Amino acid sequence: MILRCLAVAGFAVALLLFGAVEWAARREGSRIPTLGEACAYVMGYEVGSVPVGRIGLFGFWWWVGWHFFAR
Repeated sequence: MILRCLAVAGFAVALLLFGAVEWAARREGSRIPTLGEACAYVMGYEVGSVPVGRIGLFGFWWWVGWHFFAR
């Protein structure tokens, strides 16, 4: 039970840190990219005509869905 509580607390801390970074990125004059800007940069990455960024992002979301949402 204690390991589950630690895991939940770790995800809560990660979520709070993500929110803090996103908030800092949206301030006036910030040089930190927002999540949307970071995703746009990754999605635009191509090797030749192969959209490697889109394939990688799709693979990441597949992995997240498989490990956290499938039961």
